[in-house]
Amino acid sequence: MVTGNLRQGALDAMVLDAAAKAAGVPLAEIRRAAMLSGSVATAARLALTGGRDALSAVGLQVGRPVLPMLAASEKTVEAAVAKATGGSGGAVAVDAKLDGIRLQVHRDEDVVRLATRTLQDVTARLPEVVEAVLALPVTRCVLDGEAIALDPDGRAMAFQETAARTAADAGTEITTFFFDALHVDGRDLLDEPAHVRFAELERIVPEPLRVARIVTDDAAVAEDFARDMLAAGHEGVVVKNLESPYAAGRRGSAWVKVKPVHTLDLVVLAVERGSGRRKGTLSNIHLGARDPDTGGFVLLGKTFKGMTDAMLAWQTRRFTELSTGDDGWTVSVRPEQVVEIAFDGVQRSRRYPGGVALRFARVLRYRDDKRADEADTIDAVRAFLRT
Repeated sequence: MVTGNLRQGALDAMVLDAAAKAAGVPLAEIRRAAMLSGSVATAARLALTGGRDALSAVGLQVGRPVLPMLAASEKTVEAAVAKATGGSGGAVAVDAKLDGIRLQVHRDEDVVRLATRTLQDVTARLPEVVEAVLALPVTRCVLDGEAIALDPDGRAMAFQETAARTAADAGTEITTFFFDALHVDGRDLLDEPAHVRFAELERIVPEPLRVARIVTDDAAVAEDFARDMLAAGHEGVVVKNLESPYAAGRRGSAWVKVKPVHTLDLVVLAVERGSGRRKGTLSNIHLGARDPDTGGFVLLGKTFKGMTDAMLAWQTRRFTELSTGDDGWTVSVRPEQVVEIAFDGVQRSRRYPGGVALRFARVLRYRDDKRADEADTIDAVRAFLRT
């Protein structure tokens, strides 16, 4: 750890589990304190120094961001409904999944604070959101939502447009769509079932500022809604259990997201030597799309995700055989090996020569059944790019 070669990868959940055991307190209580304080470290310190009394003293405080509730994943709406309801069926809420920035809003009288999923304060950068929140018919509230840039026709713009705007105090106008209410005028709603929280949200937030939502017990209706959301330029949907409380993290399956996974067959152009537990292997692969105009390949970026230990061992042997150069860190290879890559989307990029890059690229499998001249073209990649 001192030299930076070890990434031990402990998740927040693991740290809280360990702290609960060390302090002799119930795990549920330390988790709740972490959510309400917005800090795993704070919750662990309270547990170890003050025990259950210190943890129970932590409450929802308007103006102090809380750790957000997250969604599990499924490949189909039907599977998501089954997971969200524990297989019992029944009505669920189905929300549009926006490709924006998670935004938590705190209002106390005329003071508004905006925080991202990582609890970064972006209030000063989004004055239009502050103005919209101040117009709501409440005095104090905590709302959960998504900030997103829309084009003149109301369609979602590329994620990077939203990301650029939340990173600066000027640029594309941002609209926030809310999907949950955690506190309204002195009433904490965290422990209320979702249908109660949603009803409060509808009472205080006008429809144009709410995430598109339906409540249904019909899987076909939910499927149709999901297709409509994709057609509107959104990522997919989130299926939500109507009886669930608001709980930080991805515990359980009260919320389940469904979004299509895109794949491309690309060519490996180079590979980097691994570090940490991957030391001694060839790890990060550089991905290229075929350029039919030149007969060459266009670099789209690189990834190290999705690789099993067996895959790492195989690709180390394979790319050693294909090596054409080695600068001590990056090994250039003959562009012969095709790899199937899953990704969430494509965005513009000034870093790569093709002007585009893949979002959240990960390896699915190596394609020994395909030649490099059968790989997907740069035009096929650009076709995923949102205008």
